[in-house]
Amino acid sequence: MQTRKAALLVIGLALTMACGAMAAQEPDKIHVLLIAGDDVGPAHNWREISESTREVLVESGKFDVRVCETPTILESPAALAAADVIVLTMFNRSLPTISDQAKENLLNFVKDGKGFYVQHLASASFKEWDEFGKLCGRKWVMGTSGHGPRSVIAAKIADKEHPVTKGLDDFQIDDELYAKLQGDTPIHVLVQADSDWSNVTEPLLFTVEYGKGRVIQNAFGHDAVAIKNPTNKKLICRSVEWVATGKVTE
Repeated sequence: MQTRKAALLVIGLALTMACGAMAAQEPDKIHVLLIAGDDVGPAHNWREISESTREVLVESGKFDVRVCETPTILESPAALAAADVIVLTMFNRSLPTISDQAKENLLNFVKDGKGFYVQHLASASFKEWDEFGKLCGRKWVMGTSGHGPRSVIAAKIADKEHPVTKGLDDFQIDDELYAKLQGDTPIHVLVQADSDWSNVTEPLLFTVEYGKGRVIQNAFGHDAVAIKNPTNKKLICRSVEWVATGKVTE
């Protein structure tokens, strides 16, 4: 009996050490604060958009995602301190804007070296806040920006060496082709497409430098179909990882 107990003790100790070693080898997940929400417009199913984006990130195994359905979370220093990257899928065109403190907190979050990822119509948020447009690189402006009928877009990889797009081929995606996004902040284009609506080649995925931080805007993502396009799923995960850490791991 004593021999059996000793053997079980040795086995248990070995399993404990093995599990501890596996846990030590597992990399820490990237902490994402996903801010979702909508105005009164019927054009988008905002919960479908936020949930689909959350699912894509979680399924990759790289991210721990917290979802908040109000931008007032930006007023919380504790919430921002716990995040490595903010993912913005909301499109707040007509609701009251965020407070001055929330604005300052968001800008400092990125300036100090953390990541910001803005998706689809989220760049239309806070229309009276000029600095938000600079943070996003380009901004959707009602009455100026637009798109033709939704269709299958022939998207082209503009930079095949950037970590977010390296190894990816040109692809097709069923989505809206955003055009005439406004702004003159320097951007680095990763994905683009020719628009029949604007008659120019439009930037659809691009990076922005802001202070010490990294920003990516992804103009794709009208609904779950577009978000879960196989190449766009890779772009979403790679983009969020890159703005958070400065690298992409496969």
